[in-house]
Amino acid sequence: MHARPAKPVRWAAKFLWLVITAIVVAAFWSVRIKWSSLAEFPAEFSKYLGLLFGPPDWSKFGEAFDATILSVQMAWIGTVLGIIISFPLSFLASRGLAPSVLNWPLRALFAVIRAVPEVVIAILILSVTGLTPFTGALALAIGSIGTLGKWGYEAFEGVDGGPLEGVRATGGGTLALIRWGVWPSAQPEVFSFWLYRFEINVRASAILGLIGAGGIGKMLQDNVQFRNWDAVGMLLLVVIVVTMIIDQISGTVRNRLIHGVWEVPLLRSYRRRMSMRRERMEP
Repeated sequence: MHARPAKPVRWAAKFLWLVITAIVVAAFWSVRIKWSSLAEFPAEFSKYLGLLFGPPDWSKFGEAFDATILSVQMAWIGTVLGIIISFPLSFLASRGLAPSVLNWPLRALFAVIRAVPEVVIAILILSVTGLTPFTGALALAIGSIGTLGKWGYEAFEGVDGGPLEGVRATGGGTLALIRWGVWPSAQPEVFSFWLYRFEINVRASAILGLIGAGGIGKMLQDNVQFRNWDAVGMLLLVVIVVTMIIDQISGTVRNRLIHGVWEVPLLRSYRRRMSMRRERMEP
């Protein structure tokens, strides 16, 4: 009877987990969390929920709605500008569609942009544009270039090779390769990326308002500063409802682009749960 071979010891994996554990422990230690305050959190949370929504200040509905729409407009302008700039750059960053002398610098540029938060970008351009909603839109546009550029060249490089070979076999050049080989296959995915980035920008626009760019964040900062909690509650209600509506519309369009079916995400989740429930009930 042969002896069972000894289980190999993966020292590299063990060392990596040890390093990760040490980093996590050091992070908790340096933050100096007051664990005793966690016991007070439920009571404090309930208290502020009552201040926010018991009841919210409905007289602030118009102001909250206008601030929310301003943030959505900032997100829309930033997304459109980001698309216009990042779309051609994505082709230039794609291997096989442009020389490598262009690929790597553009990929590095996208990585640098993604590494800088939109708030930092907005602060850097404040001296040029001032504290206006346009500052927030420009910051969102620059941030969008980094993510949309990366998603774009990854989508272009991931298309099926069959159409590309067909275009090359007929003697097509780079423009023909992009028009007939790459774009038809990547189009649904790229469009869904654009919509998803718009959703991200809607949320990011609220943060930009905290530095004075206007919109949701500006109104939130003003009312929190003066402890107008009922007005903050009204703003949160409007923000939640408008954001959920945008998410559902965007998700429906993305589902149509990718799967070819018009279906609201909430309804899709509901149908999936009902289907799983029926399957469990069947004998």
